[in-house]
Amino acid sequence: MTKLVKLLGYTVETFPSAADFLVSPSLAQTACLVTDVHMPGMTGVELHRHLVETGYAIPTILVTAYPDDAVRDRALKDGVVCYLSKPVDDDHLERCLRSALKRRPPVLDPLARWSGRHGWERLVCAPSARAHR
Repeated sequence: MTKLVKLLGYTVETFPSAADFLVSPSLAQTACLVTDVHMPGMTGVELHRHLVETGYAIPTILVTAYPDDAVRDRALKDGVVCYLSKPVDDDHLERCLRSALKRRPPVLDPLARWSGRHGWERLVCAPSARAHR
């Protein structure tokens, strides 16, 4: 997934966990979060809620190998941009990224960041995506 996002022209930054992302200096400059629903310590849904509650309304894309309609419906109601099932369709991911980045207010920094810890089976924490086209 990281390779695809890089090919689309975004800078990728990865984190081993949600906790590592939350203490990262990249947090304030994150334009899009792509994260797995199921992560140790803090789920992707919990991470999104925590960010919103602390004033970081980062457009979020959730990815899961275990789709659940109730989780999807709640996440979308809470403002998640997309809820994708693995294996993720490349075109669908690209559409979700474009949609997420349209929701993000413009930033002054011309550089972009997209964070994602990937492993096809486990996207641990894919926190940031600012387009740098």
